[in-house]
Amino acid sequence: MYVPMTDMLARANKGHYAVMAINCLNLESVYATIKAAEAEDAPIIIDLLEEHMEKHIPREYVLPPAIQMAKDAQVEVAINLDHGKNFDYVVESIEAGFSSVMIDQSELGFRENIRRTREIVELANQKNVSVEAEVGNMGAVKGNHLTQADMYTNPDDAIRFIKRTNVTALAISFGSSHGVMPKDFVPVFDFDIVEKIKSATNLPLVLHGGSGCGADNIRKAVAAGINKVNVGSDVMKAQADAIYQQQQTNRNTEYVDLLQKTIPAAEEVVRAYIKIVGSNGQNPSTM
Repeated sequence: MYVPMTDMLARANKGHYAVMAINCLNLESVYATIKAAEAEDAPIIIDLLEEHMEKHIPREYVLPPAIQMAKDAQVEVAINLDHGKNFDYVVESIEAGFSSVMIDQSELGFRENIRRTREIVELANQKNVSVEAEVGNMGAVKGNHLTQADMYTNPDDAIRFIKRTNVTALAISFGSSHGVMPKDFVPVFDFDIVEKIKSATNLPLVLHGGSGCGADNIRKAVAAGINKVNVGSDVMKAQADAIYQQQQTNRNTEYVDLLQKTIPAAEEVVRAYIKIVGSNGQNPSTM
């Protein structure tokens, strides 16, 4: 059941729900995410971040076993290169076996973003690989660099970008930020941005930085036209909390047991998000 994002997002678009994309750092995270999706009978996207693979576990070691887990899964699984900022790395990732890639050139000029994205789309089409891109800029909770209004996606730019690149999906900025949100802080979303782009293009749109945005915000975003929701920090926090709790109980817990406890913790969070975005019960083979 290893697939590109194309059909699963097309169905989500038509059915007015979203597919969860979970940032996974290791094989335990991939395993937990797929198990959660199977439990909810939901299609799922595994996001492997370029930065993580460059700094932690290299692509050639984490991708092959992740692909095997996807092939063995009882639900559709796409594996997406997340925030591919290095053009050559994105090209290599297509060749390496990713079923989807994100080419993120949003920090460059608008024309250059279009040019590089079109090149990746042309290469990806030859391999049946779906392509996500980004227009607008995303901030981060870390360092208090939250997304500001002047970083939001200009709908007219997004519409032009979509028409000129033929991407599978477009990530847009309308109020979320990467990272774990401060306690009791819920970002304000500009849903008009989503609705305007959607009505003009009917393309699957992507919410990045879904962690801590609140169920109400996410449901409204999906209703406005979001079909892929990225979450990483909330899942990783649940895993870190599981380790912390074990350490408080027994400082000498074996490492293998510490890791094992992170799996149900991650599953619980992923299953909750699947229900929020409405993809539970949407796996095509059982519908």
